Amino acid sequence: MRTSTVLGTRALNRATLARQLLLDRADLPVLDAVSHLGGLQAQEPQEPFVGLWSRLSAFDPSALSDLVTGRQVVRTHLMRRTVHLVAADDALAWRGRHTAMLRQRVLGTYRRELTGVDLDELAAAGRAVMADGEPRTMTELARAVGERWPDPGPRALGEMLIAALVPMAQLPPRGLWRTRAGVRNVTLSSWLGREADPPNGDGSDPVGQALVRRYLTAFGPAASADLRAWCGLAGLPAAVAAVRGELVAFRDERGRELLDLPDAPRPDPDTPAPVRFLPAFDNAILGYQDRGRIVDDAHRGLSVAGERVVLVDGRVAATWTAGKDGGVTVTPLHGFSRADRTAVADEAQALAAFLSDGDSHGVRITEAGL
Repeated sequence: MRTSTVLGTRALNRATLARQLLLDRADLPVLDAVSHLGGLQAQEPQEPFVGLWSRLSAFDPSALSDLVTGRQVVRTHLMRRTVHLVAADDALAWRGRHTAMLRQRVLGTYRRELTGVDLDELAAAGRAVMADGEPRTMTELARAVGERWPDPGPRALGEMLIAALVPMAQLPPRGLWRTRAGVRNVTLSSWLGREADPPNGDGSDPVGQALVRRYLTAFGPAASADLRAWCGLAGLPAAVAAVRGELVAFRDERGRELLDLPDAPRPDPDTPAPVRFLPAFDNAILGYQDRGRIVDDAHRGLSVAGERVVLVDGRVAATWTAGKDGGVTVTPLHGFSRADRTAVADEAQALAAFLSDGDSHGVRITEAGL
């Protein structure tokens, strides 16, 4: 590893845009894009469609729906205990490495309710119920085991089973384009045809090493704290140490060490960045502990609040909403120049057309808000 120069905020911004397919729309198959991005946060089922529209040229939303119904991508609890849309191969390879973190995060919410519950016994009971292959809601599964554990209540039992103890897939029609549907779960193994890979027992952590490489491909250059913020895993220092010899190192303006793959794109900081509309909870923002490369501290809370945002010159500059007719309303966070206003309006018109199958090009840009 060699240590190089300090990377300023603008250089990191352009690197992020390039890795996230936001600098130029990519001509990639949808499955390849989902894999490249390490999945898309997807607790709001329609948001990944906008995320991919902003990243891919000629994106057809039916292609993503077909991947979901075809079991090539899957909705499951994974990074940060959040529902992600990930490639099936990644779900099977990564799920076992995330189990301990998922348990701890659910316990962080329901520790009092689950006091005295043997989690291994609860997992076995949940698997036994799901062994018939029938889809169930979280409440249905919790009630099925609730007679044995009446005290915690269905919410605590259900969250622990669905989000942590038993690897699950959320079935379509949830997650399909323009479809509203509740969550029905089956085991990940029954949906994808094989069990998730077990955690490695010899301490070498090959899955952790793969996660480091995959994260840097889509998010680098980045600090170890950024990697942890993306996946939620605290125990990756050994994996980072194992691959360190493959990497290059930089510093940011705060003096933090940033790691990266040597041949990954790091565009010139003066590279023009087009206007991009991001969906709620997009990992281009949430995938970092230090989000200053893409959003000002004053507006950092927008991403965790589920606001959809607009990037102007690579940075969060507005929020946006869509009406039932597909029309798009943009609320700037500060004043736009005339050129920026035109560029935002043009991209908003294209988004409105996407959301409405060309029936709407309605755009409204309000006065600067937050």
